[in-house]
Amino acid sequence: MSPATTVIDNIGLLVTNDLAVGEAPLGIVRDASVVLEGSHIVAVGPAGAIADTRIDAGGMCVIPGFVDSHTHLVFAGDRSDEFAARMAGQPYQAGGIQTSVAATRSATTNELTRLATARRDEARRAGITTVEIKSGYGLDAANEVRCLQVAEHFTADTTFLGAHVVPREFEGRTDDYVHYVCNEMLLAALAHSRWIDAFCEVGAFDADQCRAVLTAGRAAGLGCRLHANQLGHGPGAQLAVELGCASADHCTYLTDADITALAASDTVATFLPATDFSTRQPYPDARRAIDAGVKVALATNCNPGSSYTTSMSFCLALAVRDMHMTVEEALTAATLGGARALRRGDVGHVAPGARADLLMLAAPSYSHFVYRPGVPIIDQVIEAGRLVVRSDHGPTK
Repeated sequence: MSPATTVIDNIGLLVTNDLAVGEAPLGIVRDASVVLEGSHIVAVGPAGAIADTRIDAGGMCVIPGFVDSHTHLVFAGDRSDEFAARMAGQPYQAGGIQTSVAATRSATTNELTRLATARRDEARRAGITTVEIKSGYGLDAANEVRCLQVAEHFTADTTFLGAHVVPREFEGRTDDYVHYVCNEMLLAALAHSRWIDAFCEVGAFDADQCRAVLTAGRAAGLGCRLHANQLGHGPGAQLAVELGCASADHCTYLTDADITALAASDTVATFLPATDFSTRQPYPDARRAIDAGVKVALATNCNPGSSYTTSMSFCLALAVRDMHMTVEEALTAATLGGARALRRGDVGHVAPGARADLLMLAAPSYSHFVYRPGVPIIDQVIEAGRLVVRSDHGPTK
């Protein structure tokens, strides 16, 4: 017996991100309907489609669920004092991660799960239906595995980030720590990871050390990602291209050579503008990258030190105002771009066969994310065909 079908009907403006379905630049269909069967979409077309159950969108705008391809949701502790100090003029330094490492190691697994669940629920209310989650606050084999096991409750896109910073017990012995990451830690983390990542930055790891980590992960069967060019110009972006990474994340500082390399590759430049807001770094020049043909994504980088937000709509507003992206480019980057950064073909768009992840907006257009910044315009969230958030009742169980 086939699953029951549901039609979301009377959609005023539907963004599909599929030019085979709708008009450019976002695959827009007006006066539309979407038919769901179980967790997937089976039809997209004009209003009036027939199904077992009908949901009246009342002329709302409907878009794909956000795909957040860079987060650090599993951690304990608070670094609000550090944030306040930065706002008062103190520069950001990667060493603040050690504070979160100490708190995370001290927390019980139940506590880490409770905290991560609250953040994932918050992100879902903000329209994020697909999320990647990194480790990186354990920095020893047992605690990295523990964080990845918590992350597995929420996503299949888990990322082993043992090479986040050098923990205090390895201070002055970075190469020894890299050897530990590439061997004992990787072996322990492998069963709980889809990806491997490293922080290529002054104060973290250099290009050779990151190459060793990613090469070891790739040989073990993991996909590669890389934190690159966050705090200044460096080798990260071109290293990501060299190693075939799915994404180079941050990309705040890019040279012409970096952009040329990214544009000629399949590596997605994932911009994290809430991080630049929080650290008072310059915003990436997304316009320059996009015009050169670089594939781009937007993500929240939710973490306790440099971007404690789950609001993709905030990232959209920053991208349009301060990174010179159009509203359409920003929306694409936060949906289809994130899917590309995760090498996922089932999310980030609305078309037959795609997972049924949809945001119903209490607005006539997606532009209201930027036009009305900070206003909660998401009325309903459908994730894998299931209503998970309804604005008049909050989260549904």
